[in-house]
Amino acid sequence: MIDVALTRADLRRCDVAVVIDVLRATSVATQALATGYERVLCTESLDQAERLRGAGRVLAGERQCLKPPGFDQGNSPREAAIRCGEDLVLATTNGAPAIVEAARLAPTVMLGCLLNLTAVLAELTSLDPARCHLQLVCAGTDGAVALEDTYLAGRLSAGLAGTRTDAAHVAEAVARAFANPRQALEQSANARVLVRSGMDADIAYCAQESVLDCVPQVVSADDGTAVIARRAQPVSRTAWVDTAATVEA
Repeated sequence: MIDVALTRADLRRCDVAVVIDVLRATSVATQALATGYERVLCTESLDQAERLRGAGRVLAGERQCLKPPGFDQGNSPREAAIRCGEDLVLATTNGAPAIVEAARLAPTVMLGCLLNLTAVLAELTSLDPARCHLQLVCAGTDGAVALEDTYLAGRLSAGLAGTRTDAAHVAEAVARAFANPRQALEQSANARVLVRSGMDADIAYCAQESVLDCVPQVVSADDGTAVIARRAQPVSRTAWVDTAATVEA
């Protein structure tokens, strides 16, 4: 079963979750690991990120798209492309909390963005659609649907075999409405906010398709922090849970 959570509020228990925050948290985490950071630590709050500060750790994040006071860098994949430490601590308004919440509900949580689209699809095609409940989780924006996240969820769903929920069909229809990723991102509300904040270069960066062969995966989660590293092993079928009846109901 392929399902799409159009916002974080739609998250449900599943076997495998792919969290999507194209502008910009999952793009930042993917770029950071591809750059050479050993781990990305996603936190639900700025205070929590501050408590994780330490040697070899770089604090990155945003509030209203801007770098929080005292942080080392903002929520930009362009900044994450330069390694400045061993771990990147990431605190964002929408993406980081969605990752933490997904880790509470799914034994396997991966991160998707346009930068690693092909790599994520390659991982997901190994799943048995008859037995595995997959949820593509759009982080959204302040509880509302985000166009760019729905677009990518639709692209991923369209590339997979299996039964779909209505939400997955909706996401695929959104994806078909745009000629290319850049167009979808530029028409989003989040892109307009980034342009007003002087960060329009991040839009073009995040619109690059399949340029990174890196699939981030949550390796542990505790006390509001999800630890993410490069994915090294295929999905274990022993971790699957029986959620199909719940979804169909």
